Amino acid sequence: MHIEKRKENGKIKYYLSHSYREGSKGHKIRKYLGLDLSKEKIEERKQIAEKLILEEIKSYKLVTTPIIQPLSKEQIEQIQNLQDKVMIKIKHLSEEQWSRFTEIFTYNTNAIEGSELNSRDVKEILEQNKWPDKEKNDIAEAYGVQNAINYIRKNKEHISLDLIKGLHKIVFENSKNFAGKFRKRGEDVVIKNKLGQIIHIGASQTRIISLLNELIVWYYKNKAKYPTLVLAAVVHNQFEHIHPFADGNGRIGRLLLNNILIKNDFPPVNIDLTNRLEYYSALRAYDSEKDIKPMIDLILKEYKKLSDIYR
Repeated sequence: MHIEKRKENGKIKYYLSHSYREGSKGHKIRKYLGLDLSKEKIEERKQIAEKLILEEIKSYKLVTTPIIQPLSKEQIEQIQNLQDKVMIKIKHLSEEQWSRFTEIFTYNTNAIEGSELNSRDVKEILEQNKWPDKEKNDIAEAYGVQNAINYIRKNKEHISLDLIKGLHKIVFENSKNFAGKFRKRGEDVVIKNKLGQIIHIGASQTRIISLLNELIVWYYKNKAKYPTLVLAAVVHNQFEHIHPFADGNGRIGRLLLNNILIKNDFPPVNIDLTNRLEYYSALRAYDSEKDIKPMIDLILKEYKKLSDIYR
């Protein structure tokens, strides 16, 4: 690893850079340290950047193909059999059922990410346009999720870069100044637990587009091969693994999950706040082993919880 300097408008930008090869391809990881830094600051930030680069190299193969571990014929049949027990189809949902689902999904998907709105707040916002005395961004994002659900109901696209960016813009257009925009150069996503330990690093910003395109190609290539629950789980999990936005990835990933379900004539699903730890565990199983079964099990569990709405 070495320090790179770039002069811009009379000032010097510092980067920690590392080049390596994987097979015949060369790669470079570069972390921005800062502008016009002292030697002490360079050394201090270099140590942090070194850890990030090493973690990124370690996780590099986890965000490349194969997107999932190959499924045997028996595994596919087993998932198909479980899937067949989800009896109701999307065309059977009434407007009242859609409205109730939207409230439940909006509350839970935002609460998972730290929204202070409770379920009653969300109901009053969406049904009566009545605002509680709480964070304005939380209120804006409640409307945003509602609008995004309405959008995926009407839109016919399964998955594309424009759809992904469009959903982000719809949800966050009144709360984030980067709504609808992927991470900028130098923006890295590092997720830590309460102990400060790194549990996930999003893909390098320079690889976001290519990795999302790989996922899109994978989906259409395997659309007729795998059961819908496999397709939806993979799209959701791989999207979360890439983490293309500076913030809001969880909500967009869960909307993409539902978009795939809806486009394949399945009802949408909610990830309940009470199952948040199980949800995170399912994501970790995918991160480490490309195992989608825990996420499929959770989706089926959540379908059962929604049975009163859908029947």
